[in-house]
Amino acid sequence: MTDDWLIDSPRDAPATIVLAHGAGAMMDTPFMETMATGLAAAGLRVVRFEFPYMAKRRTDGKRRGPDRKPVLLESWRHVVTRLGPVERLIIGGKSMGGRIASELAASEHAELGISGVACLGYPFHPAGQPEKLRTEHLRSFPVSMLIVQGERDALGAQPEVAGYDLDKSIEIIWLPDGDHSFKPRKKSGHTEDENLAAAIAAVTRFAMAV
Repeated sequence: MTDDWLIDSPRDAPATIVLAHGAGAMMDTPFMETMATGLAAAGLRVVRFEFPYMAKRRTDGKRRGPDRKPVLLESWRHVVTRLGPVERLIIGGKSMGGRIASELAASEHAELGISGVACLGYPFHPAGQPEKLRTEHLRSFPVSMLIVQGERDALGAQPEVAGYDLDKSIEIIWLPDGDHSFKPRKKSGHTEDENLAAAIAAVTRFAMAV
């Protein structure tokens, strides 16, 4: 760990991926640990950080709602700048963390040296509010982007997303019967471990190719 970051794998890895957490979970949850260690084992350098509201929760144990979007964007900007020049930099993360990363990349990819974005469970809309889409900036996206999504994600299931106006270059990998955290139902015949392994493989392939 470096200061308030968690870093897996060496600096000289062929690509660096920075992962931000979702709205309600810290950077070291089992999901984030599995993704980070899996990607590092595949040869990527993985950096994790926490937004200010979550860092405060780690200190005092009090649950808080996410910071305002300008604060979240500035946090992302600070992390990328502090990393320094990276030959192949991918930013992204779980749910909200990935969404904010995509918004930053949409407007500042050139200045910040962002090569691509990888989102793990993109929150296309709030739960139960499919009319409130968060896709405006995805209609024309300037860098490579990968979204790994559960087929029955309550924040954007496969049948819904098929009708969205998204940049045709955005790649979406659908995980069988997965929910927002990629968990399938037992009756589906698929397992959470299988879906997590598929997510790690997809992000690794993407990161090595951008």
